[in-house]
Amino acid sequence: MNREPVASSNIAAIGYDEPSQTLEVEFTGGAIYQYYNVPLPIFEQLMQSSSKGQFLAHQIKNSYAYSRTG
Repeated sequence: MNREPVASSNIAAIGYDEPSQTLEVEFTGGAIYQYYNVPLPIFEQLMQSSSKGQFLAHQIKNSYAYSRTG
């Protein structure tokens, strides 16, 4: 999955696969997580958020299943 670099203190890049609704987040420390069944509007809100780390923490982390992939 291609990830796009983002301006964030703790997130290096974010990718999204629309057919599978998989959100992929690469953190600045190198860890990569995939969040599953994330609707496109949530991904779009994340990308438009002024604080991507805060949006991820409050809107995604406790709402969607995830796994560490890297």
